[in-house]
Amino acid sequence: MRVTAAVVDKLGGRFQIEDLDLDEPGPGEALVRIVASGVCHTDTITRHGDLPMPFPSVLGHEGAGEVVAVGAGVSAVRPGDHVVIGWPSCGACRNCRDGEPRYCARLGEALCGGGRLLGPRAGESALRRPDGSPVHSHFFGQSSFSTYALTWADALVVVPRDAPLELLGPLACGISTGAGAVLNTLKPGPGASLVIYGAGAVGLAAVMAARLSPATKIIAVDRHRSRLDLAMEFGATHTIDASRTDPVAEVHRVCGGPADYALECTGVIPVVRQAADSVGMLGTCVLIGGAPAGAEFGLDHLSTLWGKRVIGTLGGSGRSEPLIGTLVELHRQGRFPFDRLVRFYDLADLETALEDSHRGEVLKPVLRMSH
Repeated sequence: MRVTAAVVDKLGGRFQIEDLDLDEPGPGEALVRIVASGVCHTDTITRHGDLPMPFPSVLGHEGAGEVVAVGAGVSAVRPGDHVVIGWPSCGACRNCRDGEPRYCARLGEALCGGGRLLGPRAGESALRRPDGSPVHSHFFGQSSFSTYALTWADALVVVPRDAPLELLGPLACGISTGAGAVLNTLKPGPGASLVIYGAGAVGLAAVMAARLSPATKIIAVDRHRSRLDLAMEFGATHTIDASRTDPVAEVHRVCGGPADYALECTGVIPVVRQAADSVGMLGTCVLIGGAPAGAEFGLDHLSTLWGKRVIGTLGGSGRSEPLIGTLVELHRQGRFPFDRLVRFYDLADLETALEDSHRGEVLKPVLRMSH
């Protein structure tokens, strides 16, 4: 079938809107009409080579839409279902079997191999230009900067038909990453103190999730006053303007010592060290932000040796279905107002959305598809 998509032709290239041909769903696959797709920092770093997606390709990995067709053997979803496209996984490795498919042993291939992960046409792209030349597909199993996406049906999360589908795409990655880092990875207990470095979309989602936990100190750190003000509205108990003060010293002052938990949401290497230095013995620092490929950081050995944990998290950990389903319901209850982070753009305005995001004018751009 013919679709309209944003194509990156080469490393560092711009997104160009093109008409492409997309395969019909085969065994285990589903065709999704994309209603909207979130724009994430990962899309930007991928086109600049920090993830090894081959080119030309269609990116986009925060898609939500309606199932319009399914392939042979698919029973979990059916045409008409409203869905968020979750991360793909092999389903067979140890981590997948242990309920952690975000850490699938074939994760690199699943997210940015440029073609199908599973099925009789594994490794093949589903997209072609009208002249028959291939365009790489299945970025994070979806390539949702397109009016339609071919996905592995088991990756789809069915959502209620009355949920605001155009808002839900970011729950596939960015928003779930911040919230899941709190709800799945850290699970702060009563009286816990938690500091979040970076009050962008991921960090603010973490603030909202922390507000739903028993943590009593929720500290947001950023350089933009407007974002810190939003963090207070979303549940932060304290904010720190990193452009005006030493954030580590201020965290220690607010907490009366080191924090129990720190979340690093920026991917900026000097900030990684600040986040790690903000927690003490038996404290945990979670790395969330995407740094450039090959980036390294250093820690003080002795203070880390004393029971400090530095861990990474992908996509909020756990399985897509319970995390996304929970966040949809919390939003319906008014307890997780991530819609306030969103600004809508047309697919043709993707470059503008990226520029606005880079300048900090928008927290979570979302592309609406016209059909």
